[in-house]
Amino acid sequence: MTRIFALLALLCAFAAPARADDISAAARGVVRVVTIAVVNDEVVGFTHGSGFSVAPNLVVTNAHVVELAQRYPGNVIVGVVPSEGNRSYRGQVIALDQARDLALIRFTGINLPALTLYNGPLDEGSSVIALGYPGNVDLATARSAADFITPLTPVRSQGVFSGARSMTNVHVLLHTASIARGNSGGPLLDRCGRVLGVNSAVTQADEGDSSFGFAIAGSELSAFLAQAKQQYAAVGTACTSIEERMAQDRSADERARAVADEARRTADARAATDRQAAIAEASARNLTVRENYMGAAGLLLVLGALAIGSAGLMLTRAAKREAIWIAAGGAMLTAGAFALFFTRPGFDASKIVFLPSALPGDPTADGFGAMLCRIDPGRSRVTVSDTQATLLEVARDGCVNGRTQYAEHGKGWRRVLVPDDEQTVSVLDYDPATRSYANTRYLLGAQDMARLRALRGEMKLKACSTDQAARAALSGQQAAVLAALPQLYNEKLVYSCSPTAPTSALAPAAR
Repeated sequence: MTRIFALLALLCAFAAPARADDISAAARGVVRVVTIAVVNDEVVGFTHGSGFSVAPNLVVTNAHVVELAQRYPGNVIVGVVPSEGNRSYRGQVIALDQARDLALIRFTGINLPALTLYNGPLDEGSSVIALGYPGNVDLATARSAADFITPLTPVRSQGVFSGARSMTNVHVLLHTASIARGNSGGPLLDRCGRVLGVNSAVTQADEGDSSFGFAIAGSELSAFLAQAKQQYAAVGTACTSIEERMAQDRSADERARAVADEARRTADARAATDRQAAIAEASARNLTVRENYMGAAGLLLVLGALAIGSAGLMLTRAAKREAIWIAAGGAMLTAGAFALFFTRPGFDASKIVFLPSALPGDPTADGFGAMLCRIDPGRSRVTVSDTQATLLEVARDGCVNGRTQYAEHGKGWRRVLVPDDEQTVSVLDYDPATRSYANTRYLLGAQDMARLRALRGEMKLKACSTDQAARAALSGQQAAVLAALPQLYNEKLVYSCSPTAPTSALAPAAR
């Protein structure tokens, strides 16, 4: 048995790099499922089907694909053959539902990109795509048994959703995508690469009859996974093509900037009006104070003059000592009058410091600080990702959430993320003028990711930095990664942000 499984783990060739479209992105998580029956260390039977990942180490397939393994666990090996990489892996059936014809396989040694289920409405006539490993193609192309355990890109076929049906009390989807024996357990996808169902059967095309495929509906798959206590990703967002989204991007961005510019002009006009009002109010207060100073000076001058006159009168009456004291007091009053007159406050409008308000939610806020960012469906293309609100803390030097340095990009800030633990490149952009945050995602194949990780190795600046030269170098290094990305992205999640309480005490959702 050891020799047999060593054969199962053999690599014969690398898979071809996946294209940067939604179906190719989904194909990264599609596998061939093989079962090898062994008696006395000799292979006595071999079957295969298809499957797809719902978690990094969990694969869904049809129950009938692994039925022998469930019946004869000591004599049947279950193998999982990814569409990429250089080897195959041994799996174990951990859940099986004969009524729904679904099974769940766990394996170790590699983390596969998980596919996302679509749980929104599906109209008849909608385009559907089947991915898997049809046996008739294998018979025409396979040169040896090793070809069945060699990583290989799955075959895709396209058709339309023909309607919902029920087979043995199980909800199924009828479709026209071409499938054959070997497609069993593979996914039926919408054009955004989300799982609609699990291909399980095909009608016989006798005497020229049209052939139809049956897929176990996504609702049945969700119920099966829930019963198996396995988490999975699901979205209900309608599918928008990349071409449609990209055609709308420029006009949407222009509208967002126009709205921001209009808000800024309104804020500037309001600030100018407030400034003029503040100047007028300050001028009025200053005039009142000046008049008070001058009135007091006049009063002191009159009192001083009266005192000096009284001193003169005292001298005529031979009261010299009293005259001197009264004259001294009059002189002090006169001096005080002149002092008040010449120290009266002036008024210079240019020296007034005006502090306009910038409260949370006020359009005068400048787009930095703590931000709560919510998805903008009209500007986004969502296929497989969660769209929960994101917390950002954006500093004026491009430091985000206190730990990730973004580089200057036009009027905003950009960071390119090439992670080690998933096959996704994210281009993160923040525009303070429009308070917009965008995550443009590329779902790529293993070879593309390896090449991009090598380029990412040149990016030395990881943590936040005030060094402008280092940020400029980061911008240039990110440009090299961007140049190596496909022309078309898979997802673009655009968020509209508004000021909020500081996130320092929270766990930010975005890096």
